[in-house]
Amino acid sequence: MKQKGYILLLFFTSFLWCKCVLSGDKEALLGLKSSIDPSNSLQWNGNNFCKWDGVKECLNNRVSKLVLENKILNGTLDAKYLNQLDQIRVLSLKQNFLYGPIPNLSGLANLKALYLSYNNFSGEFPASLTGLHRLKTIVLSNNNLSGDIPATVVNVQRLYVFLLDNNGFSGKVPPLNQSGLKYLNLSNNRLSGEIPATPVLVKFNVTSFSGNVGLCGEEFGIPCGGLSPSPSLSPASLTPAGKSHRHRNVKKIAIIAGSVGGFLLLCVLITLVALCVKKSKNGSSTAAREKKVEVTAARGATAASTAGASGSGKNLGTGLPPDNDDGGGIGKLVFFSGGGDSPEMSYSLEDLLKASAETLGRGTVGSTYKAVMESGFIVTVKRLKDARYPTVEVFRRHVDVIGRLRHPNLVPLRAYFQAKEERLLVYDYFPNGSLFSLIHGSRTSAGGKPLHWTSCLKIAEDLATGLLYIHQNPGLTHGNLKSSNVLLGSDFESCLTDYGLMSFRNPDFPEESSASSLFYRAPECRDMRTPLTQQADVYSFGVLLLELLTGKTPFQDLVLEHGSDIPKWVKSVREEEIESGDEPTSSGNEAAEEKLTALLNIAMACVSLVPENRPVMKEVLRMIRETRAEAAPVSSNNSSDHSPGRWSDTVQSLPRDEHLSI
Repeated sequence: MKQKGYILLLFFTSFLWCKCVLSGDKEALLGLKSSIDPSNSLQWNGNNFCKWDGVKECLNNRVSKLVLENKILNGTLDAKYLNQLDQIRVLSLKQNFLYGPIPNLSGLANLKALYLSYNNFSGEFPASLTGLHRLKTIVLSNNNLSGDIPATVVNVQRLYVFLLDNNGFSGKVPPLNQSGLKYLNLSNNRLSGEIPATPVLVKFNVTSFSGNVGLCGEEFGIPCGGLSPSPSLSPASLTPAGKSHRHRNVKKIAIIAGSVGGFLLLCVLITLVALCVKKSKNGSSTAAREKKVEVTAARGATAASTAGASGSGKNLGTGLPPDNDDGGGIGKLVFFSGGGDSPEMSYSLEDLLKASAETLGRGTVGSTYKAVMESGFIVTVKRLKDARYPTVEVFRRHVDVIGRLRHPNLVPLRAYFQAKEERLLVYDYFPNGSLFSLIHGSRTSAGGKPLHWTSCLKIAEDLATGLLYIHQNPGLTHGNLKSSNVLLGSDFESCLTDYGLMSFRNPDFPEESSASSLFYRAPECRDMRTPLTQQADVYSFGVLLLELLTGKTPFQDLVLEHGSDIPKWVKSVREEEIESGDEPTSSGNEAAEEKLTALLNIAMACVSLVPENRPVMKEVLRMIRETRAEAAPVSSNNSSDHSPGRWSDTVQSLPRDEHLSI
């Protein structure tokens, strides 16, 4: 009997302990929510917190993986609640609007991966991280952090990923020498001094340290006492340090020998030089005239290829002026840091200009090319030929803002080139085409087919997320949102391109041939001299939603054409598709009708003729996510396989960002 009592007591004690633990993690999550989610974006309900949105994994009923990305979180982190989740292995809060200092996280003894990039965190590097000995991944890119990178970071022996780019860190680079370190990016900070030549650090190229004007290191191709070179990987920057020194010594000897020989021959040559001066001048004048004719002809050939549909047989550099550096970066290919997500920058300006070019399109500020280099590497190049050219410094500052933007729903700007009156922008190449092609196929007319309602919601969320990220940068707009400026990524996610370029538009240059481009724009911004606004972007987003819902390109002003009858018009268009057999929604599916109605209401709010009545993108994204979250699971027979360019709902549901399996 006594033994039975002990068993019951042990069982009761274990039950209370388990209940206390479960209650602890649940209360910790709710406490964390109260500090980072004042707008109530997270719908955390029910007792089983392991099923809550963002709780990706639980071990023994304890939270081990918490991923809250792109959730519009805009508060501050509370260490009190966060440290109670002491069984977390992976914590990701990236791509939100969190601010304030990163608190002491010493309570997260089991943490292996921390992702806090693309927020507004400020203050110093969280020194508590250097005491977390299981930590492998530290990603703090694209914040407002400052101060020194503590030397104690070398104590994180398992460090595998260390990304601090695009912050304001100062001081010296720590002597990192962890053998497991594979990914490092300290670019675009305020670091200074000589980079420690540890066996691990010398494995990284100059792109890991670019954008820190005070840094130097012979082993990294950044001479001490001089300016940092462009982060393009020229052969010199890839030469081992010892070999570089030997090369310079041989070069000095050759110069000295040449000088002595030249002096001995000077007396013999002086008479010949005097006799040839006149002939040389005449020859130079003739060559200059021939060169001028050659360049003029090349520029004409480039203009012809731009107007044509294909640049087959032409190089991207045809018609460009020669490399003419004035010491300020003009004439050089300037790369941007990719926050660890960019391909290796293994090409030079010469490689780019020799690339075969195929014309992809022509727009308000220039032409776009597919450039295939001799190595087989492909990029997209936008030539701002018809743009208005600001001063060198103004252009550089604006492009630097655009080049620092990194988001899963933006096509990243990788590099730029400027020389005299030429401007080139280099982007990643997206082989899956554009949203315009997805909706309209190869048609150039307004004919197209409306997308399945699940596709509409998926694309709408992608676009709203990317556009909101742009709008989080004060004064920045997309300015030219339309379906042809939305490209499809490797997982068929929708990615915005050509953002932030309309400030280069030339008001005296005629509008592009596509009339639909005009009708994407808000009525108040159709005059090319009118400043662009974020409210105008919201209007363009609404027109794009109507295009998704109807498959109709706005070759006429949809808003003024249909007015308050837009809902009736959208419904009639979709009913026509049902009758024709290409069914964009399941007949009689009330859930589908509800989602389409909700999305249509969002579009109607966006295309309000009064700019002040349009919702901001944060509110638009919230409404889309609420609509999509309420959608019931879709079976395979709901997909619209008959419509051109559709991808399956299975592909749409795949996550775009898989974290390290640690």
